[in-house]
Amino acid sequence: MNWAERTWTEFPADLAAAKRTALLPIGATEQHGPHLATGMDTVIADRLCRKVAERSGVLTLPTLPYGCSLGHSRRWPGTIALQPITLITLVKEIGDWAYHSGVRRLMIVNGHVTNAAPLRCALEMLRAEHDDLMVAVINTAQLSERVRKSHASDGQDWHANRAETALMLAIAPETVRGDAINGADDPDRTNGLIFSHPVNRTSTNGVTGQPSLATRAEGTQLFSWMVEDLSLLVEKAKWETPPLEQSYFEEAPHFEDADELPATAAGGTEAK
Repeated sequence: MNWAERTWTEFPADLAAAKRTALLPIGATEQHGPHLATGMDTVIADRLCRKVAERSGVLTLPTLPYGCSLGHSRRWPGTIALQPITLITLVKEIGDWAYHSGVRRLMIVNGHVTNAAPLRCALEMLRAEHDDLMVAVINTAQLSERVRKSHASDGQDWHANRAETALMLAIAPETVRGDAINGADDPDRTNGLIFSHPVNRTSTNGVTGQPSLATRAEGTQLFSWMVEDLSLLVEKAKWETPPLEQSYFEEAPHFEDADELPATAAGGTEAK
């Protein structure tokens, strides 16, 4: 159910079968230390959404390979970063066109931590414009408690760490420079800090964590958890409806004077 491989004549039936649900994978192109390729976040988001689409029958839109990676600085070559407003605009416009193709449940699957704030802004804009569009932002490293725990096993401010290296060993080993893993470990220096510092001030080599501990078996297990946990969320999302049906654009009733107010609003009481 890859959006880019469908024709326009197939979308109505595709979306009907998928309860009008689609995934939008968002990655990044940024340095991941001396041992991982710059497209790591994009690979995870893309592979994860493709697997989940196969399981659940929903459509997955083409993966966006750029994100808000400004925090990685210009110290290490390879990073291609979007400004937050650019990412907001891109995702908003992608969502607009997906809506006009028939999507009514859009799940933005984010593979890069600092995309989260711009993606939340795009969510706010999309749901304010399209009254019957439901939007979610789901961060791949936060899919469930077991996924969160695995990602943060060697540092709270992790990057190119044990978990990410294990994932790449499992799903894209050709992108891993095995001879550079040993010696790439760099500790999390952010514990107790008040300010959020860019990576050039927290890491010596672009890594935070212990990639030397990563194994392919660990990555295979972690990726299977991510597929399973996102699939469960998608299945639930396919059937979700808003708790209330009030229109975003419908104003509350106006009352000219106290005599028109319901008893409780006018200071009275109503029978329970």
